[in-house]
Amino acid sequence: MATKKLTKSEKKIERAIKAKKKAIEEMEKSTPKKPTGIKVKDGADFYAHKHIINYLTETDLYKFTQQQFYLLKRSEDEAKWEFKCRTKGVNLAPLCKRINEELDWLCTLQFQQFELDWFKKQNYFTKKYVEFLEDFKLKRRHIKCYTDAKNTTLFIEAEGSQKYVSPWEIYVLHIVQALWMNGEELDWDKAKTNLDKEIEKINAATRAGIKFTISDFSVRRTISSDWEDYMVGRMLAMCPAFVGTSNVYLAIKHNCTAIGTFAHELDATYQGLSDVTIEMAQKQKLTDWSDLYDGKLGIALSDNYGFKAFLKDFGLKFAKLFDGCRHDSGDPIRWGEMLIAHYKKLGIDPTTKVACWSDSLDIDKALAIAKHFNGRIRIAFGIGTYLGATVCGTKREPLSMVMKVVEVNGKPAVKLSDSTGKTMCHDEDHINYVKMKYNYKSIDEMTVEEILEMLPDFKDVKLSDIYHPAKAA
Repeated sequence: MATKKLTKSEKKIERAIKAKKKAIEEMEKSTPKKPTGIKVKDGADFYAHKHIINYLTETDLYKFTQQQFYLLKRSEDEAKWEFKCRTKGVNLAPLCKRINEELDWLCTLQFQQFELDWFKKQNYFTKKYVEFLEDFKLKRRHIKCYTDAKNTTLFIEAEGSQKYVSPWEIYVLHIVQALWMNGEELDWDKAKTNLDKEIEKINAATRAGIKFTISDFSVRRTISSDWEDYMVGRMLAMCPAFVGTSNVYLAIKHNCTAIGTFAHELDATYQGLSDVTIEMAQKQKLTDWSDLYDGKLGIALSDNYGFKAFLKDFGLKFAKLFDGCRHDSGDPIRWGEMLIAHYKKLGIDPTTKVACWSDSLDIDKALAIAKHFNGRIRIAFGIGTYLGATVCGTKREPLSMVMKVVEVNGKPAVKLSDSTGKTMCHDEDHINYVKMKYNYKSIDEMTVEEILEMLPDFKDVKLSDIYHPAKAA
């Protein structure tokens, strides 16, 4: 069989990959090899400290972009957060003592000069916010971790000014995951081999002309900090499609782009405001965000009230102003088809906009999505658990868990989303009220006729039509 002749761009990619591979091989020859079967010990292998988190930048970028937003736009809002483990049949109560020790430690940390210098260089952070960070410390009175009387259920709650309690979320999830995986056997040779196989899949797709980017979203779910550090470094060196990480500390360390804008907590915050009605909460949030960041950080999370309701609020002004949207629930192919149809309806060329998928992705699923949408919209992926833990091949699976806002200024808050099981709110009346105000219906529950009535250019395709995991494995 004749060998396919490579194009100039394909040859360029091949040369870049070979050069990076050679550089990595030379580096690894001069670096002491980690023993196989090494146990994960709270990230201590990488950080040479006894604690899980040692820098306040070991968290997602959006914790800082949102904290600045609270400081400058919503400084007086109070919030209550609650931890929830979604993994069934797991008792985390025995971890309570160690979690509290880590929370105590976190309250001793302050931003180091190298971290503050990085914040100063970013064009979306203000001088006022950097000065706020110079004196910032987490306050222990804002968070508590305890168990029930039978020691069978773990509770973690944070409460106080949103600008002070919001940062706890990712630190808590990172700590719980690290303690859950503590003592798990991590075969580094196996993990590295598995990662390299996934990198080759990505590079093969890139060589085939499929255009997309991948970012690391795993700081809250990684098996350990040292693995995430290795994975990010390896991806940057060997995978041209890899563009950055949400982990600010690693973005600083590896001199790469920090990725993130805002999360569901911002929608939750706007449900508790006395000066904004529920039905206007989503629009007002988008307005205030764009006013503060003036076109920067322009990827809009799209599912808090369901994607159907989001598109109703995401009119021509926002569609032009924001760079694109992020998917986090519901069928990913249907979501993408609806987004493209929405841009077309507004007279916007979808190929100038970004569609970012970040919901429960592995590499095979991401590549199936990329192949389907190639050339129709700018494609981006944020991959968390799979790159940060699953790819390692450990026997113990990482936890599925969240920490969400449940109250703002004494009022209940809810995240509806487009997937059943992701709703988190104690007040059924509030859930029903919000659903009524937003005329809620999950995109998975909408009929094709209902979607076509909204979006005449919609194409009826679902993930199950183009992706079959058993075949992809």
